[in-house]
Amino acid sequence: MDRLKQAFRDFTEERDWDQFHTPENLAKSVSIEAGELLECFQWDNSFDKTHVCEELADVLSYCIMLADKLDVDIEEIVLDKLEKTKKKYPVEMAKGSSAKYDQLKAYETIHRDSSE
Repeated sequence: MDRLKQAFRDFTEERDWDQFHTPENLAKSVSIEAGELLECFQWDNSFDKTHVCEELADVLSYCIMLADKLDVDIEEIVLDKLEKTKKKYPVEMAKGSSAKYDQLKAYETIHRDSSE
């Protein structure tokens, strides 16, 4: 990840673009590029993998630049969030289900109460 961060720093510095890369602008860019990624799948299930990869790279690039600007460790924040998500979606409740965590808890409560 350090190599990627440095590559973006060099790219940005060479163009004097750091002045435009505020956290707010980078966050906006993540959202804009995510919309372009979603557009790849807009009308059907077929997609151009090369185009999808280019848009995915754009999203990831802006995320890396934002993390660097905020001086946060990407691996640390992603793993921390994964741990929180594991607690919200325990395997025994969430396996095979796409329900949101609050729906899983309601389902568990109903089934627990009916078995008592």
